[in-house]
Amino acid sequence: MANWLRISSRTVANHIKKRMNKGFMGGAVHVNQSSGLWWGLNRGGPVSDRNGRHIDPLAWNRATFLCVQRFKSTLAEKQHDSFLSSDSDDDNQSVDFPGGKVSYTSEMSFISESSQTRVPCYRVLDDDGDLISDCDFQQVSKEVAVKMYSNMVTLQIMDNIFYEAQRQGRISFYLTSAGEEAISIASAAALSEQDIILPQYREPGILLWRGFTLQEFADQCFGNKADYGKGRQMPIHYGSKKHNFFTISSPIATQLPQAAGIAYSLKMDNKKACVVSYIGDGGTSEGDFHAGLNFAAVMEAPVIFFCRNNGWAISTNVSEQFRSDGIVVKGRAYGIRSIRVDGNDALAVYSAVSAAREMAINEQRPILIEALTYRVGHHSTSDDSTKYRQLDEIVYWKKARNPVNRFRNWVQSIGWWSEQQETQLRNSVRKQLLEAIQVAEKTEKPPLSELFTDVYDHPPSNLEEQEKHLRETVTRHPKDYPSDISV
Repeated sequence: MANWLRISSRTVANHIKKRMNKGFMGGAVHVNQSSGLWWGLNRGGPVSDRNGRHIDPLAWNRATFLCVQRFKSTLAEKQHDSFLSSDSDDDNQSVDFPGGKVSYTSEMSFISESSQTRVPCYRVLDDDGDLISDCDFQQVSKEVAVKMYSNMVTLQIMDNIFYEAQRQGRISFYLTSAGEEAISIASAAALSEQDIILPQYREPGILLWRGFTLQEFADQCFGNKADYGKGRQMPIHYGSKKHNFFTISSPIATQLPQAAGIAYSLKMDNKKACVVSYIGDGGTSEGDFHAGLNFAAVMEAPVIFFCRNNGWAISTNVSEQFRSDGIVVKGRAYGIRSIRVDGNDALAVYSAVSAAREMAINEQRPILIEALTYRVGHHSTSDDSTKYRQLDEIVYWKKARNPVNRFRNWVQSIGWWSEQQETQLRNSVRKQLLEAIQVAEKTEKPPLSELFTDVYDHPPSNLEEQEKHLRETVTRHPKDYPSDISV
């Protein structure tokens, strides 16, 4: 009976090369070097490789022989072939080391800390929204382009109104995507709805693209009974199982290792989909960034790591975060294909993500995208960015590098958009959003009991005690709590 086994130790492979003259547990083993698997054929013969060379059974002792194939790895296959290859003439000039052959040199030379020129930034539209001649980009239909622009305008208006609602004390917190609208909308347009999204917190445009309604956005920000999170999350911490959009989590970069694991599960299930995880430049200073990229690279997981490099991690400038050439160069250190793209160019983002998705799924590999952009607004309603940024800098990016205006110029120049459509869209979105806010405000809050559900099957005694204490507190001090809270 055929048994499929994988070599789990490189030292075993070396041992096999040197000692090939004994039988192996009564069965012949064929080395299938094209797949990196060991194929047990029949019992009763010596152990040999594909070329008829005998293999020492001692190398296959105990756990090594019993190890199970985890999943096919093309990288492991190449390493395996290297170890089983015959000795070459240049053995004295190089060493077979895990990961591939390494050449020797007698010259002591340190790798430079950076290249003399920075990695170029891919773009399709210039600052005025004109198509750059002879550019390489993914064509978009009129329907897709109009939807992209309409969603960018909708996101812009939604941010402005919710931000004002927070300033009026109607919601507790908010942060905008101002200056970064092209990233979430254009990347969403390039993906399939089966692709799984692990966001940071400036990606509401992806939900908008996938059909999340303005009412659903309002319900979450106001934390009412219609909120899928049952009022337990801060505003803007959206999530939707229906739209394959994991709930936003405040801790920075924790989603990256999770994304690698989810992508590996898609790979094991042979799904024609990928995972896309978003992060800001500040998140790349977290350990989870490095763990996530390394895990994805080693496991050859179909995941796109999308970094929004907007120059500021709250008040920390990128020059105070790292000395490397941004984020894009970090991919190579982990063996990940990478690209730098103009994050304010919707067509460039769309094209880059389209190509990245195709590579991630068809080649089963992770991809890193660094989008150069700028956070025009404050980090959040808890921040005043004029305390650490020059006002002229903010105005420049808002006026001269505005991604919404830039994309509008392009769709309008080719006859797909007009001033009349612009006016109608803005009036309609504003009206719908104000109505959604009125409904969200009037909708009851979730009952207090929802604070203690969905974690334990049977709540432990300490949680039951906390719930009892909370109810007693609300009863004693009713004026300190919203009147629509159900005790």
